[in-house]
Amino acid sequence: MSRIWIVVWAIVIWQIAVWAFAPEPKARPVAPIDGPGYGTSEKYSVDGRAIKRASVIAALERPYGARCAGDGRKQFIGGLDSYYYHRQNQMERYPETFGKPGADYIAKQWSTGEDRRIERLTQEAYTQGYFTLSDLSSVARKMVENVVRNERVTAKACG
Repeated sequence: MSRIWIVVWAIVIWQIAVWAFAPEPKARPVAPIDGPGYGTSEKYSVDGRAIKRASVIAALERPYGARCAGDGRKQFIGGLDSYYYHRQNQMERYPETFGKPGADYIAKQWSTGEDRRIERLTQEAYTQGYFTLSDLSSVARKMVENVVRNERVTAKACG
């Protein structure tokens, strides 16, 4: 019985030694990306961006009284959070996936006139005190921090 244990331990130690001293596999160099900056499913992302814009516009056009409590507040904050979450996520992922062409492409996709309007309405809602940055998820907050960077809260609409 003890010889079996010696053999088992010898095999275990041999496996650990082989694993510990094995050379690291060489990483393949990243091929330069020279393409359109998006993948084959981009048409769905384009539709998704349009839906997110419509949703956040509806949230930003809610009556002011409905932004501070109950379901109205949930819809208001949820609309902002969802739009800015997806926008920030795509602004990070496209360059990771598609390189500079992806970064250029997605920056253009999120800089329409409608996006500028959303940013302006977001700034107004922020300065009037309808939301704080802590109301948003961390991903959405990154984008909104840039949008409201130069804004000052002048009222406490929901305070």
